Amino acid sequence: MIHRLMSLAPIAAATLSLTAAVASAQDVKLPSTMTFTAYDTGTAGFNIAVGVGKMMKDKFGTDVRVLPAGNDVARLAPLRAKRAALSAMGSGSYFAQEGVFEFGAKEWGPQSLQLVLSSVDCNAGSLGVARDTGVTEIKQLKDKRVGFVVGSPALNQNALAILAFGDLKQSDVRIVEFASYGAMWKGMVNNDVDAAFATTITGPAKELETSPRGITWPPLPHADKAGWERVKKVGSFFFPHVATCGAGISKDKPIQLGNYPYPIFVAYGALPADEVYAITKAMITGYDAYKDSAPGASGLAADKQTKNWVVPVHPGAAKALKEAGQWTDDQDAHNKVLLKRQEVLAAAWADYGKANPPSDEKAFLDGWMKARAAALAKANMPNGFD
Repeated sequence: MIHRLMSLAPIAAATLSLTAAVASAQDVKLPSTMTFTAYDTGTAGFNIAVGVGKMMKDKFGTDVRVLPAGNDVARLAPLRAKRAALSAMGSGSYFAQEGVFEFGAKEWGPQSLQLVLSSVDCNAGSLGVARDTGVTEIKQLKDKRVGFVVGSPALNQNALAILAFGDLKQSDVRIVEFASYGAMWKGMVNNDVDAAFATTITGPAKELETSPRGITWPPLPHADKAGWERVKKVGSFFFPHVATCGAGISKDKPIQLGNYPYPIFVAYGALPADEVYAITKAMITGYDAYKDSAPGASGLAADKQTKNWVVPVHPGAAKALKEAGQWTDDQDAHNKVLLKRQEVLAAAWADYGKANPPSDEKAFLDGWMKARAAALAKANMPNGFD
């Protein structure tokens, strides 16, 4: 993971600052250059980010560089260093906000990530399983090999959430770790692993579909209330969703699965509201130019935005959504609560750092999780990771 971060640094450092000269069109003022981060090349998030970038170049004269990164930590590092504006994240945006898993490490802590726009489309997010395993139900993954990605709590926790539908825990399967999302899915093709989490429209899933192994998506029937209750205990951000597109899926062959917004374009709360407003407005007004650029891109429409999710919308993005008629008083009130939550978490992290926490990594994380829980309880806010 450290090597991966180092390999990104020279590329990110070469990008120009967001304070560069601006280009303008349709009353939108954007920097002359911007950098986004996303998962590896060929993934849904990367492809959609490239489509948005092309629109910004064609309509606003802004050059957008999309940096591929194999895990959540690597995707956020350039943003935190102010070498990138946005990241096309997944549920890792929630884990980063909460300061849990890899983000509970001393080098990170709670991150004030805030939404710009996110996508919910015809796809879903679930465990893709190699068809040659014969698995047709989640519970049949017991003792099978399930992929994890080092430094990517989103992928790993998502996999555990789907396993929970079949009443399976991490100890019920054989975890195989990979250095990146792309490496994990190459492992699927190479028969190094039997199941891996992905969005159904990701390029690597299509590659597995056309390989000798084939692909299947064991369903998560929406009528199975107990199964869905178990899913939400592990991944509270999931909701039932019918997939009608993706590898091996079509409108004629839909599958009841689960989903959450992906990609989720996020920025740090410290990024000025006027800059985020301009970016969001450009994405809204330029929607027709990129909606067909990649599978899932059409889900970025202003009127398709997920309301009242677990990560707040950046004030600059909220302004653009309000102008587009897609912001309500109810959502504004919900958003203020989430922004307050980020303040509570940031204060708890600062206090924990002043309390001479242990240097041992595990002891540090354990202590932080207790301090975090106490701070949230004091603020009468849910823990989310009991």
